Amino acid sequence: MRISCIGGGPAGLYFALLMKQQDPSNQITIYERNRAGDTFGWGVVFSDQTLSAMQQADPKTAGQILDAFNHWDDIEVNIAGRKMLSGGHGFCGIGRMKLLNILQQRCIALGVDLRFESDVADDEGLDADLIIAADGLNSRIRSKYAATYQPDVDLRQCRFVWLGTKKLFDAFTFDFQRTEWGWFQAHAYRFDADTSTFIVEAPEPVWKAAGLEDMSKEDAIAFCEKLFEKVLDGNKLISNSAHLRGSAQWIRFPRVVCKTWVHHNGRAPVVLMGDAAHTAHFSIGSGTKLALEDAIGLARNIAEAKGDLNAALHSYEATRSIEVLRIQNAARNSTEWFENVERHAHLDPEQFAYSLLTRSQRISHENLRLRDAAYVGEFENWLAEQAGLKPTQGQSVPPMFTPFTLRSVTLKNRVVVSPMAQYSAVDGLPTDHHLVHLGARAMGGAGLVFVEMTCVSPDARITPACPGLYNDAQTAAFKRITDYVHQQSTAKIALQLGHAGAKGATKVMWEGIDQPLESGAWPLISASAQQYLPGVSAWSRAMTRADMDRVRDDFVAATKRAAEAGFDWLELHCAHGYLLSSFLSPLTNQRDDEYGGSLENRLRYPLEVFKAMRAVWSEHLPMSVRISAHDWVPGGNTPDDAVDMSRAFKAAGADLIDVSSGQVSKAEKPVYGRMFQTPFSEAIRNRVGIATIAVGAISEADHVNSIIASGRADLCAVARPHLANPAWTLIEAARIGYMGGVGVDWPKQYTSAKVQLERNYERERAQAAQMAGLSPLEQANRALGV
Repeated sequence: MRISCIGGGPAGLYFALLMKQQDPSNQITIYERNRAGDTFGWGVVFSDQTLSAMQQADPKTAGQILDAFNHWDDIEVNIAGRKMLSGGHGFCGIGRMKLLNILQQRCIALGVDLRFESDVADDEGLDADLIIAADGLNSRIRSKYAATYQPDVDLRQCRFVWLGTKKLFDAFTFDFQRTEWGWFQAHAYRFDADTSTFIVEAPEPVWKAAGLEDMSKEDAIAFCEKLFEKVLDGNKLISNSAHLRGSAQWIRFPRVVCKTWVHHNGRAPVVLMGDAAHTAHFSIGSGTKLALEDAIGLARNIAEAKGDLNAALHSYEATRSIEVLRIQNAARNSTEWFENVERHAHLDPEQFAYSLLTRSQRISHENLRLRDAAYVGEFENWLAEQAGLKPTQGQSVPPMFTPFTLRSVTLKNRVVVSPMAQYSAVDGLPTDHHLVHLGARAMGGAGLVFVEMTCVSPDARITPACPGLYNDAQTAAFKRITDYVHQQSTAKIALQLGHAGAKGATKVMWEGIDQPLESGAWPLISASAQQYLPGVSAWSRAMTRADMDRVRDDFVAATKRAAEAGFDWLELHCAHGYLLSSFLSPLTNQRDDEYGGSLENRLRYPLEVFKAMRAVWSEHLPMSVRISAHDWVPGGNTPDDAVDMSRAFKAAGADLIDVSSGQVSKAEKPVYGRMFQTPFSEAIRNRVGIATIAVGAISEADHVNSIIASGRADLCAVARPHLANPAWTLIEAARIGYMGGVGVDWPKQYTSAKVQLERNYERERAQAAQMAGLSPLEQANRALGV
């Protein structure tokens, strides 16, 4: 096969040598516009996992690279005069020039044709069976065929400069310095016997305010030396970008995502690789890693396809795009963390460091424990003390099992059973189903159990089977449930009050969710006239001031009944496109009076309702508000709007914001993933200074522990896992090996199951440890005792 590689960076070089090694008859030419000794970076970082993949693909090259590596396990975080150290992270650093030299020499030894100072602007003159476009971040090939590749380039918010220093760092070091203009941070790591990489970064407004935009390159370097003089120990910073002047050395990181990676030019496929196809922020050290793994992936796909190049390219794009997207999502989380140091910096140094370590959501609480159990144990003890627990000599208390107090209510742990519609009420009256459903989950270990959205009037219901709180019989039925929860468990119970608005008068879920009733429907109201499902739903009418007065009074009356019924906690539902949400979102609020237009106006009526409820709800009991923090539709509310909404509700007396998103419009396009709504909770909690509940794709103890420990939320609401297993909290405690009494209360009737469950999970963990590294057949034989 004739292969032309445009670009002689790590991706092009490594792919060339792998293909030459795979079949020496392959004719491979690399065109590199720079000279052989040119490089514009310092050190690059690999994980142990990447090294393992390279050893499998090409042991000889991997061996040479490994010999040149500086390996370290520790991450050091410096802030506010404190140093936090965590081990077990497994990184390797190597000079970029050294890496290129090794790859170049291997290519030459294998017979690859390397052509330096060959600036190939496009693919027109290349006579090849396969063309690899590894021409970097500013790929001209990607630009030429943009209609095929469909690149999306997102310039991030921070400015950074890539420097070097003779200070040798023993750990991957993050150093944070507060200035009169804002926060600067350094990322530093050693990559050879006498040099370290030193990256300085700051949000662009901070960078500009400090005057760096107008400084000479030399003055800017001197500024950084002064700012980070303590961690540099007096060592100088060095630039190797002689071709750049002034502030040109400071760049904004471009996040590159391409929809497709293969273009057929009529003669040969043109395939993107490395930074030409994708980028991942340097804060997770994955740019070179991804480039090398692209090369490994395509070489393997070609070998497996046995001559079918199109099949190989299809496999390459399908498999690598998924893996790269996973890394890019983690890199996006990491990037956003560093863009918002200001809001993390109010955390105590211990929690700040933990938040940094888990910022990408790839490293979880239990993963961090595997890396450094001593660090996690000490941090758990510190966090437990912050929650009011006394130091213990035994097993530390996981974050999810620490107590949490709002006003006079103390929850035994951080787990919340989400409000989940059951569609099992009769004329608004909760039934025995609700007693069993809520009672079982209260006995199942959660700290707080929410009743599903309960409606303040008959015409406020979503369906005819939704519960209400607008008559004495309903109050008595709920009192029966709260009495059971208080007598038979140590959980607290919360009520969520709401009004369906334009989403009302629909069928129960199993008969057709959001489908309008065929008979027995009631008139609908909302902020503006609306049809939730275009062409399907019944039309609502815009509320008059008289409607607003009536609905506000309905909420107040229901609040008084909630107190009579014995609820510990009250929540106002202002999310998911229901009535109060319809005022908040510009997608559903088209009013031209004082209740429409600006966010301040759109908040006016929901705040009026909240204040009226707060006035009659006990000052000793908490009150929260559920909001949709993102409409996921252009022109709708954004996470920044959610921060402003939360600030307004806090000023009105809210104790906590229950942070959900979406369900305002069927045009929404959410970006799903593990804990996908948690960043909205984190922004509200740490920008507004109010407690939050995180919700959405939180399904295991590890998720809850990571969220609580990092300060991204104060409570975690778990929904569907609680439908499947009422005792989810107790099961998760046993699964992670937590056998302490703090935050975990087994019903006395079920205590005989506790020890057996803990033994079963302990046995499973022991078996998993024994089978680590074994093949599937060996594992099967071990399980059979063979």
